[in-house]
Amino acid sequence: MSNIKKFRIKYFKKENTILKLEKISLKFGKKIILDNLNLKLNNGQILGLLGPNGVGKSTIFNLITGLLSPDYGSIIIDSKTVNKYPIYQRTLKFKIGFVPQHGGYFHDLTVLENLKAISEITINNPNFRIEKINSLISKFELDPVVNIKANYLSGGQKKKLVIALALVSEPKILLLDEPFAALDIMTIKTLQQIIVNLQSTSRISVILCDHQARDLLECVDTAAIISNGRVIAQDTPSNLINNTNAKNAYFGESFKIN
Repeated sequence: MSNIKKFRIKYFKKENTILKLEKISLKFGKKIILDNLNLKLNNGQILGLLGPNGVGKSTIFNLITGLLSPDYGSIIIDSKTVNKYPIYQRTLKFKIGFVPQHGGYFHDLTVLENLKAISEITINNPNFRIEKINSLISKFELDPVVNIKANYLSGGQKKKLVIALALVSEPKILLLDEPFAALDIMTIKTLQQIIVNLQSTSRISVILCDHQARDLLECVDTAAIISNGRVIAQDTPSNLINNTNAKNAYFGESFKIN
């Protein structure tokens, strides 16, 4: 399998951190989900999260967006602790965009109506609003389905729409929860290229999680393995698959990228 990312962006190695989770702990009842977890995203970086089912990857996204609050620890964006900021302020003030695994759009509205609905909330200038909508329709090649209700789109078209909706507010950080789930090979390749292009052309920092480990590793700069509520290994894809902790907790001995 060819590697979609022929190069790794280097400037994130300057340690210009845009998002940091410090000593995050969270329990649901008596079940420990996250246990003193530390994680950081550097400016312009694409970071992948990997781990077994139920390890807390989607929970991390919910903490960053404000859907959940940690029992302990700090969520820091651009050097500001945001634990007490509500969801809408994290979207508008701290520029967080979120693409959920399921849904994320208005089923009974057309593609155009979906984009208009979100842009009316996030963009005050009507002229810029129209310009932004047209730009996103073009970027994601949604012109042929612009007047079709979202519920009737293909899986790949729905995913493109949800990413476009997340980009309406021009986020600095984009969270992608299982973007490759239930998609065909060609659609996955298209989405991988979209993710890489968001980094290279828009300087958006991205965190994505997925169970399709090879697909994820093909388009990230670094990836982190989460096990028992903590990050146990984080490195570039080629280094990570040879990491002993990563092998023992997730990859096994026979996993290879290509």
